[in-house]
Amino acid sequence: MPPTDPKGRGASDPRRDGRRQVRRGYSPRGHTVGDDGDEDRRRRAAVRRGGDALRPALRLVEGGAEPESPRRTARARERTRQKVAATPVDRQSNTRSVRARQTQRATATKASGPRRRVIKRRLPKIGNPKRRLRLGMTLILLIFAIAGGRLVQLQVTDAAAYAADALGQRLQEEIIPGSRGSILDRNGERLAFSGAARYVYADPELIEDPKKAADKLTPLLGIPTRELADKMKQTKGDGPPSRFEYLARGVDVEIGDKIEKLEIPGVRVAYDERREVPGQDLAANIIGFTGLDGNGLGGMEASYEDILAGRDGERKYEVSASGQEIPGGFHREEKAKPGSDLKLTVDSDLQYQVQRILSDTMAKKNAEFGAAVVMDADTGEVVSMASAPSYDAANPMEYDKSLRGDRATDSVVEPGSIHKAIVVGAALEEGIIDRDSEPVVGPTITKADNTYRDTHPHEKRPMTIGGILAHSSNVGTIDLADKLGPEKLYEYQKKFGLGAGTDVGVAGEAAGIVREPSTWQGSDFGSIPIGLGVAVTPLQMAAGYNAIANDGMYVQPSLVECTISPDGDKDKADAPKSHRVFSKKTARDLQYVLQGPIVVPDGTGTLAKIPGYNVAGKTGTGKLVRDGEYAPGEVASFVGFAPADKPEYTVAVFAYTPGGGGGEVTGTAFRDIMQYTLGHYRVPPSTEKPADIEVYPT
Repeated sequence: MPPTDPKGRGASDPRRDGRRQVRRGYSPRGHTVGDDGDEDRRRRAAVRRGGDALRPALRLVEGGAEPESPRRTARARERTRQKVAATPVDRQSNTRSVRARQTQRATATKASGPRRRVIKRRLPKIGNPKRRLRLGMTLILLIFAIAGGRLVQLQVTDAAAYAADALGQRLQEEIIPGSRGSILDRNGERLAFSGAARYVYADPELIEDPKKAADKLTPLLGIPTRELADKMKQTKGDGPPSRFEYLARGVDVEIGDKIEKLEIPGVRVAYDERREVPGQDLAANIIGFTGLDGNGLGGMEASYEDILAGRDGERKYEVSASGQEIPGGFHREEKAKPGSDLKLTVDSDLQYQVQRILSDTMAKKNAEFGAAVVMDADTGEVVSMASAPSYDAANPMEYDKSLRGDRATDSVVEPGSIHKAIVVGAALEEGIIDRDSEPVVGPTITKADNTYRDTHPHEKRPMTIGGILAHSSNVGTIDLADKLGPEKLYEYQKKFGLGAGTDVGVAGEAAGIVREPSTWQGSDFGSIPIGLGVAVTPLQMAAGYNAIANDGMYVQPSLVECTISPDGDKDKADAPKSHRVFSKKTARDLQYVLQGPIVVPDGTGTLAKIPGYNVAGKTGTGKLVRDGEYAPGEVASFVGFAPADKPEYTVAVFAYTPGGGGGEVTGTAFRDIMQYTLGHYRVPPSTEKPADIEVYPT
């Protein structure tokens, strides 16, 4: 009986077991380690049986076993048991038979030719779904991490910056003009002040068609269309776009109302101020003028810009896309700060009369320009300073530039004979002469190649000091200057205030020219003493003569009395600088002899007589230097004070007349201005008799 296994099956044949083990062993490449010929036969047999030639390959996928039907499996098992039972177990013989069959197949293969090569195919590797899931999940998490980081950046790190940028695009800015301080006269009357007006501005970001908007505004504003359109165009560049552009300032309130009614998108109207000058040309040369932006450009407006100018405020608010303010939105306002008022020493009533007198007198003599100054002899305050012709300070750009200055401070002229009072005063102060001296004066005197003569011819004879001034003797004055010496004369010129600005406060004041003695040569020793080759301003000469009227004390001219803050606090101006030029005795002697030109019947200043008052003064005739050359005609002048026995006011008048004859202009203008001034301030008439002066002693 054939041997059986423990489960009751027949004992297996060791040889079959060996063959079965060989056929069912698998190599790492996935095919059986056995005879290739047997494998081919099995595939062909499977095909004949209607099987699948690829079944062995599929068995690899299914775990190496080919599924069989139950009936076929049972029959195969039965045949196997029978074969095992009929064949004795002989492992060695079984092994030999296997080797014999292999040798036989190899011999047969060699005999029959090369064996057909079996192509061993590598089956596709089946993907791992878990790996794909892990990769997909990783990518999704990475995307979420990037998006989350960006959200954190936008909402946390950069949130403030983006919010500020968005707010900035919605913010609208408006300038709140700081009210400019007023300019007042000594009595508190307003010479210049800021009145209500409107300014028109544009937000270029809201303007769709600049050309169309400009066409509507030009007829109302009087500004060229192209200029307005350029301002309303959106700016392009690296910086932020402009949201505010001035189109016009100082616009009439009525015009502003009309522009608002046009409802042009992006164009708005806001409160502004405009400089008002009620007197038009009254004291325009002193006040000066402002530009369209309200800044001072001339006169006191420019000199005292820091005091007069207010500080603009600003209003910022949030607007909608249509440009309307958002209720409850962002709103911030910085209040404007008004400027301080400037109170001058000028008397507007006197100023008006001085300007009128100067203009009328000049017109009669065809004078090209003139200047007049009235000073308080004791304080040095300028109570009037006029220029003619003048201009309207409310509309300055409509006048020529030459008319917008102040002739009293910016015109540099030769003083001529009014300079002789300095020579006489210095000779008195230095003791070279006294009031009653009678120096001998010849008919001529020569310096270098120039011979000087007197306008009143005479023989060589004694003359009084009053007579030298009355006849304006060139020879007598040059003689005194020779005795005085160039150094001393230069010293007194400087004490008199020549060669330096007065710092009265008007923009553009000139310093004039006084030459040092080391530069004198040739005829300079004759011309400089009589006021030629010296350059002065009318205000400088007025201040110098005022020192004579003020008993020899020079007081710096002043135009500002005080400043008044927006709260009403007054801040008085600094006390003017002063210094002594002559002693009181010398000044009194000079006050006396300077009456000579007025009281002597054929004196040069007889036109300046004022009934009831003693008047002291001196005439002068010089040249105007223009573009480095002497202009035709002459600059006539008259400077004096009254009452001569107790001076109260000093008046200086200058006029340039291209055709000559300026002495008549200045003499009559001086008389009329001084007479009105004395009456305006109720100065009592003189109580002393006029000076008793003779030209030639008897």
